[in-house]
Amino acid sequence: MHMSFNLKRKVELFAMDDPINFGSELRRRRKEAQMSISEMARRVHYSKGYLSRVETGKASGSPALAQACDRELCADGELAELVPGEQDETSALLAPDALNGLPPVTGHFIGRSKELNYIAAFVNEYVGGNVCLINGMAGVGKTALALRGIWNAAESFPDGCLFLNLGGDARDGRGVTPHAALDALLRLLGVAGECIPPGFDARANLYRSVVQGKKIMIFLDNAYNAAQVIPLLPAEQKCRVIVTSRNRLHALDDAMHLPMDVLAEEEAITLFRSVGGHRADCADRDTATRIVAHCGGLPLAIRIAAARFRGNLAWTPRELEGLLADERTRLGVLDDGERSVAAALTVSCRALTGEQRRLFALLTLYPGLEMSVGSVTALAGVDPLSARSLIDRLSDAHLVTYVTADRISLHDLVREFARSRVLPGVSQPAQDASVQRLLDHALLWIGESNALLTPQRYRLPHSAAEPLAHQKFAGRQFALDWIAVEWTGLVRMCHLAAVRGLHSRCWQLAFALREYFFLNKLWDPWIETHLVAVDAARVSKHRQGLAISLNNLGIGYVDRGNLTAAVERYQEAMQIFRELNDERGIIDTLCNLAWVELYRGSPEEALRGLHVALSHYRRLGNARNVAITLRGIALTESELDLYVDAVHHAKQAREVFRTLDLCLDVVMSTNCIAWAYFRAGNHEAAAFYYDLGAVQAERFGSSYERARALVGLGNVYAASGRHSEAAEQWARADKILSPLSPVMVGEARLRLEWTTAST
Repeated sequence: MHMSFNLKRKVELFAMDDPINFGSELRRRRKEAQMSISEMARRVHYSKGYLSRVETGKASGSPALAQACDRELCADGELAELVPGEQDETSALLAPDALNGLPPVTGHFIGRSKELNYIAAFVNEYVGGNVCLINGMAGVGKTALALRGIWNAAESFPDGCLFLNLGGDARDGRGVTPHAALDALLRLLGVAGECIPPGFDARANLYRSVVQGKKIMIFLDNAYNAAQVIPLLPAEQKCRVIVTSRNRLHALDDAMHLPMDVLAEEEAITLFRSVGGHRADCADRDTATRIVAHCGGLPLAIRIAAARFRGNLAWTPRELEGLLADERTRLGVLDDGERSVAAALTVSCRALTGEQRRLFALLTLYPGLEMSVGSVTALAGVDPLSARSLIDRLSDAHLVTYVTADRISLHDLVREFARSRVLPGVSQPAQDASVQRLLDHALLWIGESNALLTPQRYRLPHSAAEPLAHQKFAGRQFALDWIAVEWTGLVRMCHLAAVRGLHSRCWQLAFALREYFFLNKLWDPWIETHLVAVDAARVSKHRQGLAISLNNLGIGYVDRGNLTAAVERYQEAMQIFRELNDERGIIDTLCNLAWVELYRGSPEEALRGLHVALSHYRRLGNARNVAITLRGIALTESELDLYVDAVHHAKQAREVFRTLDLCLDVVMSTNCIAWAYFRAGNHEAAAFYYDLGAVQAERFGSSYERARALVGLGNVYAASGRHSEAAEQWARADKILSPLSPVMVGEARLRLEWTTAST
């Protein structure tokens, strides 16, 4: 029987009076193989210094090291056998009690039940991967949520929980490198420092080996980007990794993404009272609501405000609310010396490129709460693709939010931070140019919209410059949808233009907006914009702009029943038009004054003025104004009991509007015909045209004319003694629109008479 070489060698070793030491044998075999200690360190992924200490007996070799050296030196297990122990390669590296570093949960954690359920599902049920990314803006509570979720699930991880702050919110904005993070994680896992190899790949391999077969929760807080995280992800699927970041980290393809929003009002108030203690509990509900609203529901802001309120006995709740309401003091209040909303946002902003930071600043020039991508493109002065790319980067950093695919918004505190801290870095000429591009963009798009909504309407030339890229609406409905969303922001642009001294843009915007406002009878914004327009035209001494704006302001006053104010504006406009020898302006104003006479109850005077205007419009070849005047004549003739003439003129007007493809005017004329028939006592014909008017109004998107038609139908039923059906139609009208003005609308006046008589 022959003894194997390995067994023979082992017996020889144990038989020696002085057994061979692992370190000295390693050194002998390494030199025999003509391998430097540096090369050996590189191959086995241990540091050169550690190997040197092992070889000289100053450090003990681990089974993992012995096995690695055995493989590299082809020792057939002889080196490995010199290091006793039954542990596997990686477990021998671990020190006891390594996984005990999870921070505590705040005692003021409020709400977030939906997000916590999401984390619980990730821990217990998710099979699509082992990574969950919690992302959101600075101060939204990402770390607090992650800690609460991890502590709730801590018992599911018998091998422990790790916490590592990757420092993405550090002043340099980049944080811990993956190389340094691996070193930190290995140490947290109990690997001795001398056992951690210097090379990146070696560290990553060792890290994955150490966690293999274990069930560990790894919390990577404040990640800057995906490149920082990916090397830290274990292959072991029993492990779970939760990452927080103020960036979206799209490159974490296999992660479950959990975006965080600000707190709802009730949860925000609860947090304020929780942190603020007894003093905050004494704040009345309305004041507390306003306080958290000024904080934008942002947990960091609410905590700072509540903590400062708790400690400042001189403040009352209303004084705190006043300081937060003032944009000049808000960010200062939200800074307690250790925590600061502005400081948190500064870190996010510091990571931006110069071009991204410039756009971030310019966004604050937009006067509305939300803005279209087109408006952003104009503000930036770049092409649409570049603008979209810049917006995406700001969105990834949670500095802007996509409301829809084509609209964005800024959190109130983010907007104030950008306005006060970032915008001053943009020169005043650059700001002025940005605002002018925005206003020009608005004028061009309103013009495109108006051309589709009322194609034959008279329009003044505007002074807007063509943008870098300008598309057109695909059709009328697209134009209607666009302005329905944009008009509130466009009203604010009128004010912005006035404040910035761009007076021509101001009154031109008001003039352009009147078409949509007339379509939807939005008289309050009509009056608001034209008041600003009148002031802007006066300041700039633009006489034509002033006269036009006065005329349009008068129209708004008429609809609101303020006939005296309307006449004053018309008379001033008439004087200016005569000075300018503006025939069109003179006739328009004459026609407007005639309408006032109708509403004042002087139909004879109104009819004379309307006929004068009609002859002028016919001479000028202005078909649309001819038809409008014919409709006014029909309404006036109905008041004078000239019903046959009224029906004739109303039908003439409707035919012209059909030819011009002016849909709203067609509906208005249909209702006018119905009114004339009703006044004539032909209720059957009146019902037919009111029915038709209601259908047309719904098709063409006019709530006002549909409500008018339904009120008219109710009047027909009431006149026939069918009072329940009349009430039903009136109720339908009221659901569509608040009661119509009895001064302006004959149908509303008659309804009022019926309802007054019945009570």
